[in-house]
Amino acid sequence: MTAPLTALVNGRVLLDHGPQSGLAVLVRGQSIEAIARADDPRVTGARVHDLKGHLLAPGFIDVQVNGGGGVLFNAEPTVEALATISAAHRKFGTTGFLPTLITDTAEVMHKALDAVDAAIEQGVPGVLGIHLEGPFLATARKGIHDASLFRLPDADDLAAITRKRRGVVMLTLAVEEVPLDTIRQLSEAGVLVVAGHTAANYATTRAALDAGVCGFTHLYNAMTPLGSREPGVVGAALDDPHSWCGLIVDGHHVHPVALRVAIAAKAHGKSVLVTDAMPPVGADNPEYVLNGQTIIARDGICQSDAGVLAGSALDMATGVRNLVNMVGLPLAEASRMASAYPAAWLGLDRTQGRLVAGQRADFAVLDDDLVVKETWVNGVRYGS
Repeated sequence: MTAPLTALVNGRVLLDHGPQSGLAVLVRGQSIEAIARADDPRVTGARVHDLKGHLLAPGFIDVQVNGGGGVLFNAEPTVEALATISAAHRKFGTTGFLPTLITDTAEVMHKALDAVDAAIEQGVPGVLGIHLEGPFLATARKGIHDASLFRLPDADDLAAITRKRRGVVMLTLAVEEVPLDTIRQLSEAGVLVVAGHTAANYATTRAALDAGVCGFTHLYNAMTPLGSREPGVVGAALDDPHSWCGLIVDGHHVHPVALRVAIAAKAHGKSVLVTDAMPPVGADNPEYVLNGQTIIARDGICQSDAGVLAGSALDMATGVRNLVNMVGLPLAEASRMASAYPAAWLGLDRTQGRLVAGQRADFAVLDDDLVVKETWVNGVRYGS
């Protein structure tokens, strides 16, 4: 039986070149059937949904989500926790995300991998795979991670990480700690290997890129900086035309000037908005426990008592607003950093990230202040 046709009308549709009025987005089932003129005859016979003049943007895709809705994935690596995290971020226009497990024991890592597989199988909205941020990291750039749990990947780890999964597997590692042959093995198995929490120099990072590293986790943070004589990890990241860079655009992790410099220097389409979100996103409680420490989000900053940043309280919609208002990007480019570019990084750009026929019906509906009013995932509407 053919699914009914729904026409989203009376909105500004954010196409590749910018917002456009006078259009209808026709949705059938989980997919966009067409972008048509508002007076297209197909609209007359469709179920009509009034966008009330709001902006219809591609749904946001976040490759780094540690928690939300009061839940930390490390503390609860379960399908139920993933459903809570998904619902929390969906309020802010996120239609796809990688639940992120920071450094933990092998047992917890394996539970997290299995939980994500089960969540995808059970249809938890928005779960696209998993991001393992550790435990193969460098003590010198540990950030908030528990360095006592750092180690090198063994055969069991490699088997679990490279096993065929239902979604994407992204792995953040320190490129100076993990042998190049292991990086190459992971990459050839389809794992998206990214550099982060690393004290590597430029030459080591360049060699890791050649071995299969495809990106950088929260650029600038927890990595060697760009220097005039030693370009470091940051220099390697900005110089390489093929890899992606995740950027936390909360005004705390990276100064707006440094964000503008990175976006301008990096090859076009390779800068990606991420949140590194923690449990306070979408929750009333600003506190959470991480590695036995109580972290409190104050003024949007998640820090330990020692002043170490512990993820963020950022959501994707706020990140898009910050890209426009704080960094000065055009809305269309800010949207692409939150949708089309992460979709490409994850290898999902044929089905997600843009408003074109054939793509998934994943939308963020925003008002003039870029506040999310409703979110659609796979053609299902959530929100007011």
